[in-house]
Amino acid sequence: MSLLKLRLGAIGTLALIIATSTLFFTVVLSLTRALNLVALAFCVVLFNIAQWLVAPYLIDGLYGTQSVSESDNPKLCAMVENLSRKIGVKTPRLMMANLPIPNAFAYGSPIAGSRVAVTNGLLKELEDEEVEAVVGHELGHLKHRDVQVMMLVSVLPAIFYYLGYSMMMSSAYGRGNRREGSGGLAALLGIASMILYWVLTLFVLGLSRMREYYADRTSALSVEDGPRKLSEALAKIVTSTGRMKTRYGHVGNSSSFKALFISDPDRAETDEAAIAASRMFRTDQRLVQEIVSKRVTTLDRALELFSTHPNIVKRLRALQGLS
Repeated sequence: MSLLKLRLGAIGTLALIIATSTLFFTVVLSLTRALNLVALAFCVVLFNIAQWLVAPYLIDGLYGTQSVSESDNPKLCAMVENLSRKIGVKTPRLMMANLPIPNAFAYGSPIAGSRVAVTNGLLKELEDEEVEAVVGHELGHLKHRDVQVMMLVSVLPAIFYYLGYSMMMSSAYGRGNRREGSGGLAALLGIASMILYWVLTLFVLGLSRMREYYADRTSALSVEDGPRKLSEALAKIVTSTGRMKTRYGHVGNSSSFKALFISDPDRAETDEAAIAASRMFRTDQRLVQEIVSKRVTTLDRALELFSTHPNIVKRLRALQGLS
């Protein structure tokens, strides 16, 4: 996937989300002439901003992350510092997440600062060069300010969800509205708001997938032999996570903030099942080629619409195009 196509797709999707939200909200306000709807939207925005500011501390508590100092792991700290310099971002605080699944994520806020976390499972399952490619991907998210972008666009569906819920409850239980004959209008606008919530959510998920491709590209072009290293890392992450979830079921709190991860843990079982034939691979590249050779079915494309991350086959093919 070309850089121009990624940029145009991301900008177009973001513009469509904002324009659709603004238009619909303006129509609702003009029809209802209600300032309380503005107050509701304002409260939702404030709540999401507050959540964004404190989210790093919630994530640290949920995943049991601990700060990694140079004395704890000098090789990993040097890797993050060197890659940060190469990619052009301020070196983030390095964290270790107490999760058995191999994964990594970038997060932060103006209060907590930027952070990159790797899981215990990542360091156990992947080679150093593959860990480097994964860290490059997460630094790519920080470079493109994906945490802030996704927080901004995620607020808009939330506004229409609470707006729709409020208006439907108002039409059902608001006596004054029924006497004035506006209960039907409130119910209709409420249903329309909920529909728009689902539509915007699909657009937000699409934007999230584009940002993953963008971060992949940053890692591939910043790390020496990046496409190969990141391809092997992603292939091993998917297969290892899939096997763990199949064998042990739910593995930790891996789904709570799955949009942060380099690979969606909820899709790991499906992806791993699709490449089960490659369990007896001889080399890492053999595993990658087994995945890339798989056919992307219509069902795969449909499931991808509801995922925060791209289909693993399409993702690895895109990386091969950068080789």
